[in-house]
Amino acid sequence: MTSAPPPSLEPLAEAWRRGRPDEMERLARALLRGHPTLGAAWKALGVALLLQGRDARDALGRALQLLPEDAELAVQLGSALNQRGEHEAAQRHFQQALRLEPARVDARINLGLALLGLGRLQEAEACLREALARAPDAVPAWSNLGLCLRLQGRPDEAIEALQAALARDPALLPARRQLGLCALDLRRHALAREALEACLAHDPDNPWLLNDLGSALQGLGRVDEAGDCYQRARALAPRAPQPRANLALLARERGDWPAADALLAEACALAPQDLSLLSDRLFVRGYAGAAALPDTLALAREFGARAQARARPGPPDARLDGDRRPLRVGLLSPDLREHPVGHFLESVLQALRASSELVLLAYSHAAREDALSERLRGCCEHWRRVRGLDDAALADTIRADRVDVLIDLAGHTAGNRLPVLAWRPAPVQLCWLGWCASTGMAEVDHLLVDPWIAPPGAEAQCVEPLWRLPESFLCFSPPADAPPVAPLPALREGVLTLGCFNKRAKLGDELLVQWARLLRALPHARLLLKNAQVDVPAHREALRDRCAAAGLPMARVVLEGASPRADYLARHAAVDIALDPFPYPGGTTSMEALWMGVPVLTRGDGHGLLSRQGLSLMRNAGLADWVARDADHALELACAHAADLPRLAALRAGLRERVRASPLCDAPRFAAHLEAALRDIWQRHRRAGVAG
Repeated sequence: MTSAPPPSLEPLAEAWRRGRPDEMERLARALLRGHPTLGAAWKALGVALLLQGRDARDALGRALQLLPEDAELAVQLGSALNQRGEHEAAQRHFQQALRLEPARVDARINLGLALLGLGRLQEAEACLREALARAPDAVPAWSNLGLCLRLQGRPDEAIEALQAALARDPALLPARRQLGLCALDLRRHALAREALEACLAHDPDNPWLLNDLGSALQGLGRVDEAGDCYQRARALAPRAPQPRANLALLARERGDWPAADALLAEACALAPQDLSLLSDRLFVRGYAGAAALPDTLALAREFGARAQARARPGPPDARLDGDRRPLRVGLLSPDLREHPVGHFLESVLQALRASSELVLLAYSHAAREDALSERLRGCCEHWRRVRGLDDAALADTIRADRVDVLIDLAGHTAGNRLPVLAWRPAPVQLCWLGWCASTGMAEVDHLLVDPWIAPPGAEAQCVEPLWRLPESFLCFSPPADAPPVAPLPALREGVLTLGCFNKRAKLGDELLVQWARLLRALPHARLLLKNAQVDVPAHREALRDRCAAAGLPMARVVLEGASPRADYLARHAAVDIALDPFPYPGGTTSMEALWMGVPVLTRGDGHGLLSRQGLSLMRNAGLADWVARDADHALELACAHAADLPRLAALRAGLRERVRASPLCDAPRFAAHLEAALRDIWQRHRRAGVAG
């Protein structure tokens, strides 16, 4: 007896050549009814399903069982698994294809994509670069490499890779969108706008592109057009939270925190799983002051509960050895760069590096790094770029480094990774420097504060226990490019200049009314308001209108935009007295003013930790007579200081040296206090662990 001849596959091939996946599917299913073990028919069915955007995993899996030496089939199954988010399984099939045919570039590119999906970014990069070494014109490899580099916080390199992809295929819209996002990371807003508008030309009603274009336009100062983009995106995707979050950012920049809070509340309701939106809302609440504090603590607790619910904490840590062994201290932050956190941290890390027995490990998830990042890197034993790692992978990285004390430096500020602490990657976890309020997280063992921002009873405002450093909770790194302190300008010009260089969002209507009272009491004074938002015409006019509505004499109000840092510091030569905003006082701006010889009039009656930051700075600088009990006392103090120009001039002349010698700038002194606190906290943890 002779066996039946194998069925012809030509009709399947013809359907594929004609671009008819539906016909190809029909023919393959018909063949399989009579030949259920025909691997080629299962493969054809899988390909037909893939071409129709349908689930092809089962068909391709059966085909591969029947044709285990078919490398192309392994790639196709891996691709189907990748599309469904099953990256671990996809990786195995791409590796199988490469064992069968080591030269297959498509398998290597897709393996890189699977590794990207798994968050294994360095392995993905190596895989994609190897693909490009074999096929330098492989467009998908260039495009995926760009995405990989962006996720690692290397946007400059990502742009080069994406431009290489676009040079070979200008119509590749996913690469062009990634180019726009990289440009946003680098604040190259003109390039971002160009890339995103090119994408929108092909897809004009894409809400995600509109949202990204809004960010580019906002960065270019075209806030009305940005708002229009966000509103269009919101209308096209009414369930999407991000357009609302960006509209909230615009509201915050114009000083309308209630509107910002309401928009973020809507965004949080739409995406309760997105903890970054709840962080944004908690950050905006800092502008509200005492009125929002009870509700704000409840929101912080909600954040902590949600982070805890989705975390999988590691096993209890038994690192209880040694009284004086070097403590391994991890620093977790998106701001290890040109940023207030970076500037405050620099001198402290230098002092710790010089004299302490701490081993410092940095976990940087900045979108970009810079020269300050490099200086901070030089102070650390290890520097990990962790942008792109999910919470589980980041927690595993920290745990593998055997960190004893993990310090979060961001709290609820932009780009934070606070939810990672819910995974308990370190035995002791603290929050310090970048956040001056409760995180809401029970996994934060202490919030590092000082006696001024956290007087007795402040514990009621926080979920986490407070640990008071003995003097100041921060230490300023003096700017190397600061010019000498200039003489008091009022003696030269015959007019007293009050100044505030804080961002516009801190200038609430009630504060402007108080400043109007002050200018009425000082008819020969003027007010200089300097911030980046003034450079945006819409923001400038809105601020001018609000100042006028508050009763400020606009003939004596000067609005000025941003300057490079050296010029910004030099501009203090025009200011006699700096006015601290309230209830959200300055931090970096106040320290820069003091360094430039300008005393800062602040208020000490704030209810929350953040609102007493100015009190802490002035007390530590030895300027108790620049701290007001309330708004009326602030008016009284300002008039008294303005009436004694010789005393003001003498204070100015010696203020830099006074501040240099104070706890605010004495980095070795501060570092000793910080190390002592960390060791004391660690010993308490050890004793509790032994007792347990």
